[in-house]
Amino acid sequence: MAILYVLGFALFGVTLGRPAPKDAPKVDAIVVITGGKGRIEYAAALLADGKGKRLLIAGADPSVRKSDLVRRLGGKQILFDCCVDLGSESVDTRSNAEEAKRWIERRHYKSVRLVTSDWHMRRARYEFNRQLDRDVKIIPDAVRTEPNFMTLFGEYNKYVLRRLSVWLDI
Repeated sequence: MAILYVLGFALFGVTLGRPAPKDAPKVDAIVVITGGKGRIEYAAALLADGKGKRLLIAGADPSVRKSDLVRRLGGKQILFDCCVDLGSESVDTRSNAEEAKRWIERRHYKSVRLVTSDWHMRRARYEFNRQLDRDVKIIPDAVRTEPNFMTLFGEYNKYVLRRLSVWLDI
C-alpha cells in the first residue's frame, strides 16, 4: 500500500492541471474557485476576452463586493455589472461545485470553463464532474503556479481521502 501511495503521489505531482488550449471553444459560463493567487484575475481576463458569457466567482467571502474586485482588477466596472456573479455560499471544493451546479442550472448553461490552480484542478474537476449533469461540458483551465512540496502533499491527501470517502459512501 505504501508503494502505491508514493507512486500515486509522484504521478499526481507530475500531472498537474494545465491551462486550456488557446483554441478551446467559447463556453456559456466561467467558474473560478477562490483561494489561490491569480485565479480571479485570470478568469476576469477570460471573460473580457469573450471566452464565456458570464462568470461565477465561487467561494467569495460574503464581505467582498463587486466594487472591491473592480478596484483590485483595475477597472472593468461594465464587465462586472453585466456579467459577474459572486457566490458566497461555498466554503470548500465540494460546496464550490454544489454552488456552481445551482448557478449553472438556473441559467440552463451547457458548457463551463473551470478555473483554479494547477495543483487543485484534479480534485476540483472530480467534484464538478460529480455534481454537474453529464450533458454539461467542462473545460478545465488551470492557472499555473509553482506549488511547494507541502502544497502538493496536502492536496494529494485531500484528493485521495475524498475519492476514498465517495467510494466508501461516507
